[in-house]
Formats: sequence, C-alpha cells, structure tokens
Amino acid sequence: MENSVWIYAENEEAIISDVSLELLGKGRELADRLESKLVAFMIGDSISGLADALIAHGADKVYVAEHPKLKYYLSLPYSRIALELIKEHRPTILLIGATNKGRDFAPRIASHMRTGLTADCTDLQIGDYKFGKKTWKEVLLQIRPAFGGNVIATIATPETRPQMATVREGVMRQPDPDYARKGEVILIKPEVTEEDLVLNIVERVKAEKRVNLKSARIIVAGGMGVGSRENFEIIHELARKLGGEVGASRAAVDAGFIGREYQIGQTGVTVRPNLYIACGISGAIQHRAGMEESQRIIAINTDPNAPIFSVAHYGIVGDLHEAIPKMIKAYKEKK
Repeated sequence: MENSVWIYAENEEAIISDVSLELLGKGRELADRLESKLVAFMIGDSISGLADALIAHGADKVYVAEHPKLKYYLSLPYSRIALELIKEHRPTILLIGATNKGRDFAPRIASHMRTGLTADCTDLQIGDYKFGKKTWKEVLLQIRPAFGGNVIATIATPETRPQMATVREGVMRQPDPDYARKGEVILIKPEVTEEDLVLNIVERVKAEKRVNLKSARIIVAGGMGVGSRENFEIIHELARKLGGEVGASRAAVDAGFIGREYQIGQTGVTVRPNLYIACGISGAIQHRAGMEESQRIIAINTDPNAPIFSVAHYGIVGDLHEAIPKMIKAYKEKK
C-alpha cells in the first residue's frame, strides 16, 4: 500500500476545474501531515500540458491518461482506468470534486474498492478516531453537516483504503500556484475497448451561467423573510446599486422566490465575497456553511435571536422592507 494522498483532477476542454485545484491545496496539507506524497491523476485527450499547473498547485506526481476517445467524461472507461491506477498504487486517501461528473465517478470507485465514501464534506482533517475500545491513528476525518444540518458529523473509514470523500467547489481555499515547484509526470496510454463505449455521448448542450456567485465581491442574499418572488425585486435593486450579485437561501429557492442557480449554502454555492448582506435569512447551519467566511457580513432580520447574527459582523434587527430602502437612500446620498 502506497502512503499517498490522491486527487482526481477533473478537466474539460483543457481547463482544470476549480474544485480540483482547491482539493490540491487541502491535499497538500493532508499529505504534509502524513509525511506522504500528493498525487494527482487526469483522464482525457491531449491534456498532458495541464500537468505543470497541478504540480504548481501542490502535486508531487501526476498521472496523465490520454486517448482521443476520452475527450469527454464517460462513466465506464474513466472509472476503469482510475481503478487500474488505484488498485496498482493503493493510495491512503482519494479526494474527488462533488461535481456532476464527480458524483457519478466517486461512487463507482468506492463500490469497486469496497470502501466508504463521504459526500459533500465541508472540512477534512487528519486525526485519531476512536470507536468502542479501539483507536485508529492518523486517519482521514471527514466532516460534514448531517441530520438536516442540525449536527456536524465526523465520519471515518479506518479499516478500508482508500479513504474517500467528495468536496463541493468553493469549500476549500485554492492555493496560489508556485511554478518553480518540481514534480514527476507519468504518461499513460490506456486502451479503450468497445465494451467501454456501450454508452456514448450523442449531443452536448452548453448553457452560459446567468450568475457567477463564486467570484462576486458583493452579494445581497434573500431568504424566506423576503416574502415572495415579487418582493425579491428589492434584493435585486440593492445588488444593482452596490454593483453586486444576488444570492438566496435554500428556503427562498424551494419557495419559488428565485432560481436554484442563486442558491448559497451546503447544497448550493460556497462564497467568500468582500461583503455579504443577508436579508431575511434565519441562518441555518446549511446556509452558514456556504457564506460564513465572507470578509464582512451584514444581517437583517426581525428575530434578534436568529442564528445568522452569530456570524454577522453587523446586525440590523428590523424589517428588511424598511431597512433596505434606507440603505439604498444612504448609499445614493453618499455617492
């Protein structure tokens, strides 16, 4: 068994996904704690030129599997090639982004390896794990909200390898690249059989994102307290005045006030803007997990005991429909 931490570097059209680069940062931290190597692996077509970026972001070694028929993700050949690598090297830890592809890819590997898989982790640590009278040293502690976000669960798979987890984009901080770093690149030329291609891509349809919350410097987010889809216009207005983006809690999305692409939180997008204004959001743990690292948080809520105030730098106890127009007026006068 190889004492190493592995990261699956998801890529498409010669671009490495942000979540893979973020996982390299966390993977580097875990590997240093275990005094082991950090290994990344990629599958695709004509992608060897991306290996330098993976090394710059922390990888010690990169495996690159290239084949013209692997240009786009296909469940069968991708999982088979990954399993061949994993069975040969037996890494200690394997981390995969919780993207649409990752959510298909990771369970296939875990099932074949007969190991556990913790989805949508919000933190990963190395530590000791005790169950009954037995203690395991330096295992992967996979941390995520559970039971509807009412508790934070620490999950471990101490007796099986690899220890696997998926992490959503934005949860981990992306490290600054260091292109002076040196690493080893190993090219693999896999065979792709007819059995691998029993399922094929007939058509690919791409749609542009209407909102880019992850890179927004200012976000004005609304919750159930906004009251209705029509009332959300006041959230849009404040965001326009500040030059920011509109976000929402899951409750507001589920109520039909706004589209799902605006959702922030454990089941939405994780954001770290310079300014986050939470309007009518109670602050359930699932939502806080997606925004609590914002540099400045302003919360507006009629309930002085709302959990959102526990992470807010500034709090306004009052009706958002009264507070927001006053904020807009004050901003206009100052401007």
